[in-house]
Amino acid sequence: MSESFVMLFNADFGPGLMGGAQNMLFIMVLSFLIGHWIGFVYMWTHEALSYSRTFVASLAVLPLMVGMLVMIAMTTGMLVTIGLLAVFGVIRFRNVLKDTRDTTFILWTVMEGLGVGSTHYTTALLGAACIGIVFFYLRLCSFGTRHRYDAVVTLRLTGDAVASGQNLKQVLRQHSTRSTLISERRVTDGGVDITYRLLLRDPARSDELQAALSKTEGLSNISLFMHDDEAEI
Repeated sequence: MSESFVMLFNADFGPGLMGGAQNMLFIMVLSFLIGHWIGFVYMWTHEALSYSRTFVASLAVLPLMVGMLVMIAMTTGMLVTIGLLAVFGVIRFRNVLKDTRDTTFILWTVMEGLGVGSTHYTTALLGAACIGIVFFYLRLCSFGTRHRYDAVVTLRLTGDAVASGQNLKQVLRQHSTRSTLISERRVTDGGVDITYRLLLRDPARSDELQAALSKTEGLSNISLFMHDDEAEI
């Protein structure tokens, strides 16, 4: 019975992995904890429109899987590892990563799993802490944000298009510091559909702009969309 017990828990360990089952369990737990940290960093720094809870859960589990793969490589050789990587290569994932930031987090989890699985604990922990701090810094300072406009307004000019256009420009000058014409299209009833990007004087008073446009003669079908950062659409 004792020999069977020893074989069950020690048959996988070779000279490449020191410490046996205890070290293996430590690697798996540490990988899982680092994966949790990466998941929390992703949640608290995520700003895009699309968010997936299952993707965050995958970030927590992926370092554990990679760590196990590295442990297998250390105990059985590179041939088995190459075979496992080939299996991963033929798997077709249902979801496609649309955000390059998500790809960055995937690479981070893979590297953490490699670090812990190869028993480079200090490197893995320092890497997790430093990369997490960098992501929080980028989130707090809104690094990469280009504040070019606050709102997009679409409307239709009716009646005398020239007079309606002048009235529109006067209202836009009162409520915005910069207005950019994006599109202009004539419709069958003689009106003109136009779209403007606006950098508002006070974004909190956007309702006053919409009210002023609604009261302006020659304007109809008015829609105002607030927009904080064009890079996130």
